[in-house]
This record gives sequence, C-alpha cells and structure tokens, in this order.
Amino acid sequence: MTPLKITTRILYRVLLTIGLVASPYAPAETAPLSRADLVDARQIDRQWRGPRSGPAAAPGKRILYLAQDFRNGGILGVAEGVREAVKAIGWQLDVVDLHGADLADVDTCRRLLSLQPDGLVTAGVDARSNLSCLRQFQRLQIPVVGWHVGPDPGPISGTPVAMNVTTDNLAVARLAASVVVNSTPGQPTGVVIFTDGRFDIARRKADLLAAIIRRCEHCDLLAVEDISLAEIAFAGRAVADDLLRRFGRRWTHSLAINDLYYDAIAPVLALKGGARDQIQNVSAGDGSRSAYLRIRLNSFQVATIPEPLWLQGWILVDELNRLFAGESPDGYTLPVYLVDRANIDRHGGERNVFDPDVNYRRVFREIWNR
Repeated sequence: MTPLKITTRILYRVLLTIGLVASPYAPAETAPLSRADLVDARQIDRQWRGPRSGPAAAPGKRILYLAQDFRNGGILGVAEGVREAVKAIGWQLDVVDLHGADLADVDTCRRLLSLQPDGLVTAGVDARSNLSCLRQFQRLQIPVVGWHVGPDPGPISGTPVAMNVTTDNLAVARLAASVVVNSTPGQPTGVVIFTDGRFDIARRKADLLAAIIRRCEHCDLLAVEDISLAEIAFAGRAVADDLLRRFGRRWTHSLAINDLYYDAIAPVLALKGGARDQIQNVSAGDGSRSAYLRIRLNSFQVATIPEPLWLQGWILVDELNRLFAGESPDGYTLPVYLVDRANIDRHGGERNVFDPDVNYRRVFREIWNR
C-alpha cells in the first residue's frame, strides 16, 4: 500500500471516530431497532420467496470462481455453494485465490483470461477498484456476476458486473449496531468498530455503525480501527493489546464488518482473563463457522448477522445461467437474519452455518431441469 493510501485511511479512521465524517444517512436510518424488532430478526420465513421459473441449464459451461481471499469465511462459504450448484447444473469449475491481492497486476489478469472461462464469479473483489481487468472479460463477452463486490445488491452501473449478490448491507449494519445499543440499556457502553477501508461496502457499513453508536445516549464510540482483512491475522495481537491499554474497562463492546476480526482478537482476549466476560463482540457479517462456535460457547462473540452463503452460491450460478440464455438477472435477496445463542441451532446452525431451510436446492434443480 502506498504512503498516500495509508495516510488517507488513517485520516478517515480518526475523522469517523470523532464524528467529523458527515453522515449520509437520514435520522430514521440511524435510529436503532427496538427489542421487538430484534426478536423478529431472529425469525425467517420457511417458504421460498425466490425465483421459481427460468431457463433450463445451458450445456457445457466452464466457470471461474475468483476469490479475493479464502481466509474470509464468507468467500469460502460462497465457494462451497457455487461448487455444489455447478455440480448440480452439470458445469465445470475453476477456482483461483488472490490471497488478498487485487487485479491491478497485468500478468495476473492475463493468467485468469488464459483459463478461458464461459462465465466469471468474483467474490470480495471490489468491482470499481478492479474495473480494468473486469472489462477485459467483458470484451470477450464473458458474463460477470459477483458476491460482495459492491455495496448494494443488483447490477453495478459502469462495470461489467451484471449482478452483485449480497444482503442489504445497511440493514445488516443497523441490525448489528442495534444489538449493541439494546444489550446494556442505560449503562455506559464503550464501542470499538473494526473495518477495512479498502472496500466501499465496508466503509458504508462502518459509517452507519458509527452514526448509530454516536446517536446512542449511553454509548461512547471509542475508536474506529481500519485494518485490512488480509492483515488482521498478523496484527490482531498488537491491535487488541493497544486497545486494552488505551481504554481498559471502558471497552465493553465491539462491532466488526466481518467475523474474521474476532478470529484474531478473541485469542488475545482469552489470555487477558477478565476481558472474556467484559467485552461483547458483534459482527455485521458474514456468519463464519468460527463465529458460530464462539457464540455457541459464549466465548468472545455474542451475535453475528450471517449471509446465507451456500444459497448465495446457488443464486450466483442461476444468475449466470440466466445471462447465458440472454435473460436479465432475477435479483433475489434474502432479508437480514440475526444469530445469537437464542436461535443458533436453527436453519443450519447445528452445522455452524446459516443454510435457510427453504428447499432452494430442489427449486433450482427444477428450474434447470436437473
């Protein structure tokens, strides 16, 4: 990372912490959800609300799944869903892990194109930051869909991404922040936010998390830590030690844009003894297996807002199939869902994943005539 980018990210972190980054959100968007709303968020409709019709399976397709970093449990979970769906539809799959890098390197892009895929699925690869390479796929008439490659579900204008599969990330952030606000009503609540400023989706989540916490009368936004997801595994110990030194028992809660931060920070807190019961960690995505285990054991994480990763893998394959047939994407997204100890064994939770019990595999096979 260049010195200019480092300086910009540090400045963003400081300004966001002290409230000098102008909030783009209306007052209604920064109002925390009620306890009754949180109860509703723990429920999910068991009836499939997604597509029930579409083109039959296109024959003989080869798909490239491009992962920004498989250390991200969300990217790994979507890959499992894509692999399952590709097998069901009768296609072939190539998988490439960028290990946290981007597509700025010309040779990397050239190697990907040499695989000659019929369709591209990108996961966590920011569409706008990697536009030059993605346009080379577009010039070869290779359709592109993505998972978390932009802040909003749907097509990403000005890019080749015909469909970005993600839940409503602002709804995710609002739900996560509301868990913290409602966890200790009227009691001093010191919050640290963890984000990755490289990604638009992460910045938008962090902005809303910070706005809601600043609005909370009994909450104190202690810090916004802008740390790359690719670096947190190495930086986790130093970051946690520094936060404990700076804030001590004032640090009572954490909000993170991804469970991966707690993979690194939780072991450090475990070594600190009393910090275990003091700090409540909540994640605004994506529902990794390790997050489920921490919640189940009441160990350094109390809640996560998971993505239906396997289902989203099947959706990505279905959207590609629609593009192969010359149709528009369906655009289906699932409502946000809260997982804590009260409902952790529902909808795949017994396997430490969020896999909605809505018979989506059967539905997609019927659509594809498979």
